[in-house]
Amino acid sequence: MTDEIALRAPAPRPRTKVRAATLALLLGFLGAHWWYLGRRGAAWVTAYALACLAATGLFPKWYDNPAFFLLFIPMIDGFIESVVFCLRSDENFDRAYNPGLAPSSRTGWREVLLAIAATLVGAICSMFGIAMVVVYVWSAMGWLDGYVL
Repeated sequence: MTDEIALRAPAPRPRTKVRAATLALLLGFLGAHWWYLGRRGAAWVTAYALACLAATGLFPKWYDNPAFFLLFIPMIDGFIESVVFCLRSDENFDRAYNPGLAPSSRTGWREVLLAIAATLVGAICSMFGIAMVVVYVWSAMGWLDGYVL
């Protein structure tokens, strides 16, 4: 009898939309939400982000390194996926990420507020990233010579 209990695996915990969206919002550039959801390719996203972060140390000013700008790609993806997770129907989320388990997702105010926060933070970071790229390119081309930034 004790052998049966010891061999039985614990029941898997259902994945939640709030946790996936929060990970995408805060650590999306590292692919944390991909790890949480068990998606293939999570290691590639994490390796890409860590390589970009390591490369920023090669320049005297980390924000002048092109690798810093490449981090905006997975970061913006994380913001978008955070909103998508929040707005996805409960049935679709459970079907995709909780197969074989009882329905566990129930959309409420947490998802709505998280989607609003992800949209706001994502828009600000996206505009900042675009502005940084523009200033970087214009400075490299000499178009901002004589201006004090």
